[in-house]
Amino acid sequence: MIDFKTAYDRVERHVEERYGIEVNISDVIDPNTGDFDGLRIQLDYTLDLELALFVLIHLFGHTVQWNVSEAFRKLGQDQNLRKSEAELSEIYLYERDATRYSIQLMHDAGVPDLDRWASDWFAADWAYLEHFYRTGEKLDVRKLLRTGQAEPLTPLAIPDFQPQRWVSRWSY
Repeated sequence: MIDFKTAYDRVERHVEERYGIEVNISDVIDPNTGDFDGLRIQLDYTLDLELALFVLIHLFGHTVQWNVSEAFRKLGQDQNLRKSEAELSEIYLYERDATRYSIQLMHDAGVPDLDRWASDWFAADWAYLEHFYRTGEKLDVRKLLRTGQAEPLTPLAIPDFQPQRWVSRWSY
């Protein structure tokens, strides 16, 4: 049994204290569950602890990417549908590496045993995104979750960065 409350609390505290990125729980515009702008991560108040933890760590991964790369910001802000295979390959790496930063974040916050869990959630998130970019249809990401079946991801070292505010995108 995973203690999502303890994991969430440790990660949230680490994000705020180590990186100076504010984490808020509030109302997020439906159908989204979270948002980020480079200085703040916002989570919808209706999320259960498991999904709140994944959204928090994943949006932190994108926060890192947006603060270190203009190309990643542009990729993340492009919400056009009907992506080419080349664009989908680029988005896959962007999403995967956000989760790899997430895994490193959890390790740094004292949560070393959720790599498999994060990998499973990445696979569900990617299945959702790939379907969305191909069809425009939004699926229930929870129904795409296949526990213990995803390729295990490895942590990716978090580069030094100075958080900056960018235009938010109402994501995840």
